[in-house]
Amino acid sequence: MTSFRPLLCIAALCTLAGCSTPIMPPASTTLPVAPALQALPGDAPRVAGKTEILWLGQATTRITTPGGKVILIDPWIKTNPKTPARWKDLSTLGKVDLILVTHAHFDHFADAPELAKMHNAPMYGPAGLGQTVATYGILPAALAPRFGKGGTILPWGPTGPKITAVHAEHSSELGWKDAAGKDVVLPGGEPVGYIIEMENGFKVWHMGDTGVFGDMRLIGQMYRPDVVLMPIGNHFVMSPQDAAMAVRDMIRPRYAIPIHYGTTPQLRGTPAELLTAMGSATVPRILVPEPGQKYDF
Repeated sequence: MTSFRPLLCIAALCTLAGCSTPIMPPASTTLPVAPALQALPGDAPRVAGKTEILWLGQATTRITTPGGKVILIDPWIKTNPKTPARWKDLSTLGKVDLILVTHAHFDHFADAPELAKMHNAPMYGPAGLGQTVATYGILPAALAPRFGKGGTILPWGPTGPKITAVHAEHSSELGWKDAAGKDVVLPGGEPVGYIIEMENGFKVWHMGDTGVFGDMRLIGQMYRPDVVLMPIGNHFVMSPQDAAMAVRDMIRPRYAIPIHYGTTPQLRGTPAELLTAMGSATVPRILVPEPGQKYDF
């Protein structure tokens, strides 16, 4: 089979003003921890265990479940200009049990194949992307399982975390270089978001890249996510104003975390604009971590 290598676009990436952070520090490093979260009115008691959410810049997010499973979403680390130098070596990132990719664009897919091979961890993504990745030898088929919108996977059995693929309003082309160095564009399936339900019932909705769509309200009613990670950068994704409307008026989670902003000039939306757009709303509570901070829920 003809071999292919990733389209790195190094020259262009070197000019970005990105936002990315370490995932797991070496034993000698203390990971920044966001201020402790206070219970909100109406919060139901949870069974033992906590969910750790660590935002790594752009859409890259590490989730550690109450049972200790590590899920890495949309990994773009090595060439992200905001990733500290000590984290450019992916071996410093710690264990990864499963990788989720919301769509095929470079800033969501870039390091997924290497990490999948390094940890022998399956990379779940849109069904069309998995098929392309396996067909072109980017990953063996066993590490690129197919997964479709509306479907729920149980990677660790019925008592483990549940992951459901839901709609996202975006595109999903896979840019690649063939063996001759020629740029090619391959099918990447349809973009998705993910509802991740932890062992104790806590739910996180990682939206990936998306614009506003009416069924955000339906998804919110069906799955009732506790935390929503939402893009706010504008141009390619929701603006801060659109994101505020979506979580304030349509979804109403307990917490919302802005992602996918500040890494290119086009992604000009800011958390300050988001907070202004929220007005006097108290639900959801907007959390704005610094790159590399984590929240424990």
